[in-house]
Amino acid sequence: MNGIEAIVLGASAGGVKALLGLFHALPVDFRTPLVCVLHLPDDRHSQLAEVFSRRLGRPVCEAQDKQPIAPGMIYFAGPGYHLSVETDRSFSLSQEEQVFFSRPSIDILFESAADAYGPALLGVLLTGANEDGARGLARIKQLGGQTIVQDPHDAQVAIMPNAALALHRPDYLLPLSGIELLLAKLELPAC
Repeated sequence: MNGIEAIVLGASAGGVKALLGLFHALPVDFRTPLVCVLHLPDDRHSQLAEVFSRRLGRPVCEAQDKQPIAPGMIYFAGPGYHLSVETDRSFSLSQEEQVFFSRPSIDILFESAADAYGPALLGVLLTGANEDGARGLARIKQLGGQTIVQDPHDAQVAIMPNAALALHRPDYLLPLSGIELLLAKLELPAC
């Protein structure tokens, strides 16, 4: 997995616990930016960035419109907006229609990041209760990126991983502990 410049992650039901575990396992000096969509209710403020920052002791923020993607950061999509990655590797927020009843949508993040990063992207799809993310993960693979799907037997809710497996064969199908080990060993690109 040499040459990975960004990692996009998507989850729904059970995702907070899964992501906390993954991020705790990363080395302190992990520099590859991590961009996450967790399905959130549209109508209230998200505290994901604050909670993750406090629990991890790492730089975490809610992604902002036109914000450049920086090394060593963890970004979360905020509620009520789709999060996209532009070709200049900055963020864009939009209020297009919901995808699988969700805004933010994992598919929109994954597809836009695949277009921006091509083979330098790693996509990770975790536990979740709908099919969002499956199409976007297939797009990452189609454009030469690497893909990881959480083993449905290991997921708190298997619908999301199963939907991804129905569309494409990921590079890695692993339990959460295996994903943690793989990301922790990820060879970082030169900064």
